[in-house]
Amino acid sequence: MARSARRPPWKRSALRKRAGKASAHLTSAQKSAAKASARRAGRRYPNLVDNMRMAAKANKTTRKRTAKRKTKRRTGSAARKAPQKRSTQAREKDPKGGLTAAGRKAFARKEGAHLRPGVTKRQSEMTPQDMRRKGSWAVRFYGRKELPPLVDARGRPTRHALSAHAWGEPVPKTIAAARRIAAKGKRLLARYRREKKRGS
Repeated sequence: MARSARRPPWKRSALRKRAGKASAHLTSAQKSAAKASARRAGRRYPNLVDNMRMAAKANKTTRKRTAKRKTKRRTGSAARKAPQKRSTQAREKDPKGGLTAAGRKAFARKEGAHLRPGVTKRQSEMTPQDMRRKGSWAVRFYGRKELPPLVDARGRPTRHALSAHAWGEPVPKTIAAARRIAAKGKRLLARYRREKKRGS
């Protein structure tokens, strides 16, 4: 046991005084509580032990309040970080349709696939590989038997419809418009096969 712990409190030097801090006084509520404690013990006035007990309770309450504030700050900071995550996802998606460069890099990290930007060239400027890529995309997205929704409840184009913008096509809002893009894709694939056959 430490030597200071064996000594009675009235013979120990004040810790706050040793640290160069001002003495902490009991509040009126703490003084009343100390007096009540003394009366219960049969003493007319509170002694040092009564006052120390009340001060210890006050310190315990203060520590609890400080811990609660720290927890609230941590919770608040976590809540503030949540929108940052959403904003990161927003930067990865082009609001006009498709993925941004950052989005393609993130997809490569997660899935290992190397996505490339959509082909937006005119047909006269396309290489056979451009024809194959754009034709394949158009048939996969808008040539399927059951199309996903092209507009939401407010009439705004969905992400599926907006992908057409990333490939240089008008954003379809109707099934007929989507089928026209698919038909164009089929023509591009047919042209690609002709070009490939001619080159071989």
